[in-house]
Amino acid sequence: MKNYLKLEFPALSENEPFARGTVAAFCVRLNPSLDELSDVKTAVSEAVTNCIVHAYAGGEGSICIECEAEDDTLHIKISDRGRGIEDVARAVEPFFTTLGDEERSGMGFTIMQTFMTTFKVESKLGGGTTVTMSKRFAAGSETERDGLADAQ
Repeated sequence: MKNYLKLEFPALSENEPFARGTVAAFCVRLNPSLDELSDVKTAVSEAVTNCIVHAYAGGEGSICIECEAEDDTLHIKISDRGRGIEDVARAVEPFFTTLGDEERSGMGFTIMQTFMTTFKVESKLGGGTTVTMSKRFAAGSETERDGLADAQ
């Protein structure tokens, strides 16, 4: 039986650290290096933050995270049922943002794509968005892994 995690929570900014930490705790069994674990946490943080900021435009909604551990790979799916993305190809371009002059830089999808092994965005206007990513963990150095084990 494959190990998996399914988590659903309100799209509130105070839930982002919990989501990031939960996915990180789940993937520790795959023995990631500290850098790999940091990559996963950052990608999850970006995906969840995108849901919070863009999907519901300040309204109520929920975010669903599904994770599966398979061999040396973590598969993650983060989805919302919000307003969707009109042009996914454009949205994943670096620095693209729909928020105009606000503080957001438009780098969330680029960061996810850079830090993860695979990355895909599917969206339907009025039907929500799903980000599917995976991270394959390399052998890594024993020193890094010992540090991670000590941190637990």
